[in-house]
Amino acid sequence: MISLLTVLGLVVGGTAELYLYTSLHKQLDDDLDELGKRISGPGQGQQGIPGPNKFNTKLSEAISRGPTGAMRTGSIIVVIPDGGDPVGGLVQPKVTSTEADRPGDNTFAELSPTMLATLRSKVQVEQRADIDLGSSLPEYRVMVKEIDGETVYLGISLEKANSTLVTVAIFTGCVIVGSLLIAGWGGALIVRRTLKPLDRVAATATRVSELRLDRGEVRLAQRVPEQDTDPRTEVGQVGAALNRMLDHVGNALEARHASEMQVRQFVADASHELRTPLAAIRGYAELSRRSRQVVPDEIAHVLNRVESEAKRMTALVEDLLLLARLDAGRPLAQDAVDLTMLAVDATSDAHAAGPGHYWQLDLPDEPVTVVGDGARLHQVVANLLANARTHTPEGSTVTVKVGSVRNAAVIQVIDNGPGIQPDVVPRIFERFARGDSSRSRAAGSTGLGLSIVHAVVTSHRGKVGVQSRPGQTVFTVMLPLGPPPVVPTAEQRPEMLQPVR
Repeated sequence: MISLLTVLGLVVGGTAELYLYTSLHKQLDDDLDELGKRISGPGQGQQGIPGPNKFNTKLSEAISRGPTGAMRTGSIIVVIPDGGDPVGGLVQPKVTSTEADRPGDNTFAELSPTMLATLRSKVQVEQRADIDLGSSLPEYRVMVKEIDGETVYLGISLEKANSTLVTVAIFTGCVIVGSLLIAGWGGALIVRRTLKPLDRVAATATRVSELRLDRGEVRLAQRVPEQDTDPRTEVGQVGAALNRMLDHVGNALEARHASEMQVRQFVADASHELRTPLAAIRGYAELSRRSRQVVPDEIAHVLNRVESEAKRMTALVEDLLLLARLDAGRPLAQDAVDLTMLAVDATSDAHAAGPGHYWQLDLPDEPVTVVGDGARLHQVVANLLANARTHTPEGSTVTVKVGSVRNAAVIQVIDNGPGIQPDVVPRIFERFARGDSSRSRAAGSTGLGLSIVHAVVTSHRGKVGVQSRPGQTVFTVMLPLGPPPVVPTAEQRPEMLQPVR
């Protein structure tokens, strides 16, 4: 739009400038014709330029008076006879010296040979041309006429004409620039007002993009305002289409949430119902082992396997039930928990379960306290230690490090085992995710330990992550810091800072 207006302004301005140029030159040509007529007419007086040339009297009369007064100064009137000296020159005011001289009369100033040569070379008889004579003189409009057998050069200064052209060009340019500025400002205002509904549509889409849609119940209430859904406009069509898409996505999210709730409820109900028969199976297996009757070795082995698998199944059911409760958003206890004491207890339990590993503690001088469910947070550390014990060979070193960074408490479990496969790391906290091919397994697991870690930490408004390479795996848990607890006495807080095996 601005480009089109610019081109249009340049065309109009150029046309006006060309028309003015033509008009001014036509006026100058008319003046030259009038001057030629005055020179070619009969003389009316005896005053003239000294010399035998018959044009003396005519030239003197032409520059002294006329129908409109004295001839304009700065003009050029030169007669160049064949074989004679030039007559005339540059018209200039005459200095009044005698009573015969009248105010307003003019006289001639001779032109230099260079100027005369320029006149002869630039224009021919019965032609007109714009000539620059150099020196301090302006550009001239020159006409050559044949009068009484002599060549007469008539010139009028273009100074005023050129000044007029420059003034008009500057004025036209200012008008064009001003018009473009006004048009640009007005166009920007119109475009801004026209696109304002699109801004509201984009704002709605931005708010939707910031919603958490991957889990839980999602209330997709954001919609484009009705005023921006007019199907008669392009923006309205976009807004209406976005609303239809949001309706479709909202229905899909509601269906997904309903399905998830059904699955969670089923898992919770099944886990709850399985606890009783599993307890019965374990009880009967224990009773069979305690029987006074002699049991064959094969049957005793089978009973031991039944009891072992019943325990494993019970642990799996308990984990599933815990995850179902966490997914349902069940409130957790909100107590002050000393993570240093929790790390000591969990490491002691891990040492008892895995005496073949080296267990180390790296604790700060002051307690690190968070607000949360102590039992669940203990389970987080215990699961991380169990994961390290299960997936590293005997002789590996596992270090539990507790500290704080800014407003967060940090727990790290570091082992020097074989590491985790790179393709497993992104899904390590998913349920039943396994990376057994890269990490040694001395015992089976349910595949839910790290999922429980992630769920418990998330329920405490924290974060958990993992970094792994061959020779080092680091699990990092970050939790919001709580108020500092009362510092326990030496008897209440056992020292366990040296490596234990």
